[in-house]
Amino acid sequence: MIQEFESGPEPEATRRDSGVTESSRASRGWWDRNADEYQQEHGGFLGDDRFVWGPEGLDEAEAGLLGPAAGLAGLRVLEIGAGAAQCSRWLAAQGAHPVALDLSHRQLQHALRIGADFPLVEADAGALPFADGSFDLACSAYGAIPFVADPVLVMREVHRVLRPGGRWVFSVTHPVRWAFPDEPGPEGLSVAASYFDRTPYVEQDETGRAVYVEHHRTIGDRVRDVVAGGFRLLDLVEPEWPDWNRQEWGGWSPLRGHLIPGTAVFVCERD
Repeated sequence: MIQEFESGPEPEATRRDSGVTESSRASRGWWDRNADEYQQEHGGFLGDDRFVWGPEGLDEAEAGLLGPAAGLAGLRVLEIGAGAAQCSRWLAAQGAHPVALDLSHRQLQHALRIGADFPLVEADAGALPFADGSFDLACSAYGAIPFVADPVLVMREVHRVLRPGGRWVFSVTHPVRWAFPDEPGPEGLSVAASYFDRTPYVEQDETGRAVYVEHHRTIGDRVRDVVAGGFRLLDLVEPEWPDWNRQEWGGWSPLRGHLIPGTAVFVCERD
């Protein structure tokens, strides 16, 4: 779980069901409220125009999961859950034509603050406002997928807007982390819950209204979601924690990162 900032009374953390509508509403509200603190806390690590796949610091410039950087020029690329559009800014610098989409209006305001000479679109990943076959590539670095109740719906939408043979690459919290407490220190190294418990993590206010929702899927679930969405899985990348990275990011840390995976990156291709 990656929630870190919340104003007002401390919400109650629980595990309960949360459907598509409630999850979407909670995500929009949480990111609108916390975008400023998030960008202040993590903007330095993310940079203004870097493409980082997760807290480990795996950089697309080195990983080439979307394909060789030299081959991105002229391609239309959809970034889902773009936040302040750092990844789209890097793509534009390679000569690609990105479109940055996010559910949060406040996150997109940060994209404008930093600067964006490409389209910014406020929309839900489960209802992409684009024509069929509009894009050559799609990507998401911790955007949307961990927070949606129906990931197959998103997969099918991405499949629809990609051209045949288009690549779809997305990163999420590594599913194994759900068995461990969300703590960066030694207390986060003991199994505390069942890996197979798919009950969503929910933070709710005093009325029981969800203000933050994150959905757990096992590795097998994620693979099946990809296939059900019409994609072939080309690769599953589990970034190792590099020695240069001394930063803690919520429950991610050098201590934990050297022992258990924190991020999973799925590299897919549209049939």
